[in-house]
Amino acid sequence: MELSAERMAAWMASDLSKLDLLAIQIDGLHIGEDLVLLAAVGIDGDGAKHPLAVIEGATENAATVQALLDNLVGRGLDPAVCRLFIVDGAKALTKAIRRTFGSHAPIQRCQVHKGRNITERLPKRLHLSVRAALRQAWELDDADKAERLIRNLARMLKREAPGVAGSILEGLDEILTVSRLGLPMDLRRSLACTNIIENMNGTVRRVSHNVKRWRDASMALRWTAAGMMEAAKGFRRLKARHQLPTLRAALKRHHDKHLGLEAASAAA
Repeated sequence: MELSAERMAAWMASDLSKLDLLAIQIDGLHIGEDLVLLAAVGIDGDGAKHPLAVIEGATENAATVQALLDNLVGRGLDPAVCRLFIVDGAKALTKAIRRTFGSHAPIQRCQVHKGRNITERLPKRLHLSVRAALRQAWELDDADKAERLIRNLARMLKREAPGVAGSILEGLDEILTVSRLGLPMDLRRSLACTNIIENMNGTVRRVSHNVKRWRDASMALRWTAAGMMEAAKGFRRLKARHQLPTLRAALKRHHDKHLGLEAASAAA
């Protein structure tokens, strides 16, 4: 217990200032039946993946997500640098990112989470057609066309499932962030979901499979941190790593555009 606690403390205090992080995924991990933790993984300019932090609490908890972001900034993650954030869609998480990294920080909501949340609320007979429509929208290079396709889908579902139709449109801009940044298809697929954390969770489960009873959050944090560090040993670089210069250039354009808009607004 003491050794794992020491290793976790050292990891959670490690310097992040030298990591050339272009994207950060943040998602929840469910440990046992009742415990929820929040984890962050970064992707650098070479496509290498870095487990960054884990903290007790869920993405819906504003204090939890702010504590996670404050930890990252305190360890050297420059909030003035424009990065892409990939999240599960929780409003508290989005608000905390905007508050910490700027109101125009690009945020991509996980398309896998979004698609799952939509289809789970629909009759089974609609699952295939709705999944196909969403997939078609995700894969379009033109973000405006993708948005029209999603809006058409919402209109089609309005009669049979009005609540779901509204859910489809909720957070629409953030669902298409990777498309609006003009990223190529392979890179969009890699950065439009939180699959890195989902896959890492498999290693966490393997490392902790002998645990029969989770006594408290402290125990869950120690085991999860150990699992995340173990997962890092087997991480492969991002498949679309050769397209990451496109992301870097898109983030610079996005940053410069909004700096220009803010300067023009201040001058007016």
